[in-house]
Amino acid sequence: MAAFPEMKVLTVDVHKWLTFPQLIHLYSVGQLAPGPNMMMIVPIGQWAGGFLGALVVLCAFFVPTALLAFIVARCWKRLGRWPWRRSIQEGLAPVSIGLLLAGCFTMAKGAIKGLDTVTIAVVVLLILLRYRINPAVLVVAGGIVGVLSFMPK
Repeated sequence: MAAFPEMKVLTVDVHKWLTFPQLIHLYSVGQLAPGPNMMMIVPIGQWAGGFLGALVVLCAFFVPTALLAFIVARCWKRLGRWPWRRSIQEGLAPVSIGLLLAGCFTMAKGAIKGLDTVTIAVVVLLILLRYRINPAVLVVAGGIVGVLSFMPK
């Protein structure tokens, strides 16, 4: 979710590979699929550049990140008794929450259009705050309610 605002800027605004609703749909499907949520970038690469585009995106997105995570994890483990370690972890917590909220607000600007979608979003938020339920179930339920509410009567 933290990468979503920048992904929106690059794929929709700068390169115009996708429309914002298409990006939201791909992201939603990526949230439902098993495995890393960011696997949804592979269809974006395929959309923009065919099979080669999907392969390039897969390698460019995951290989550097995996290497960086591996190196940082090894260094972080060695610094287990370092007095600043806890302070750094506690200081980065608000940063990660802010990035998560930025992604949520960016997605909401494109997905919430009108009273129907506002109602669905508020109900899903209230359910998430009250009950321990898998968000994927709420995404599917919200999609079903959305489709049913837009069907001709």
